[in-house]
Amino acid sequence: MLSSLAIVLLAVAGLLALLFLGGFAYSARRARRDRASGVHHIEAADRALERARATDRGWDRARLDRAARAALDAEHPGRIYDEPQLVLVDDRPGVSEDRAHLVATSEEGESRIVLRRRNDDWELETLD
Repeated sequence: MLSSLAIVLLAVAGLLALLFLGGFAYSARRARRDRASGVHHIEAADRALERARATDRGWDRARLDRAARAALDAEHPGRIYDEPQLVLVDDRPGVSEDRAHLVATSEEGESRIVLRRRNDDWELETLD
């Protein structure tokens, strides 16, 4: 026969196990939803880049990638990043207000790079 203390401890352990499993299931579902949302944003940014490139040759993806990599290397030397993903194209009239938002992932986490247009090239505005 189990003592009252043993029954209480078993009930608490069972409750903690249920909470852990529920939290794990929620995290997995949220990660899948966030991943799907990220793909949607990347696809939308790619479409916007194609529209911007059709009217303005400064929106060259290779230039954006080079500028993003240069900014990452300057701010975090030695850190290895995956290929930067373009997530937002802010193509305004003219070129001085153009912005490109990219996200690069490393073992240390994600970095968001915002590049601004300067004449025919891109330079770092912010890096988070």
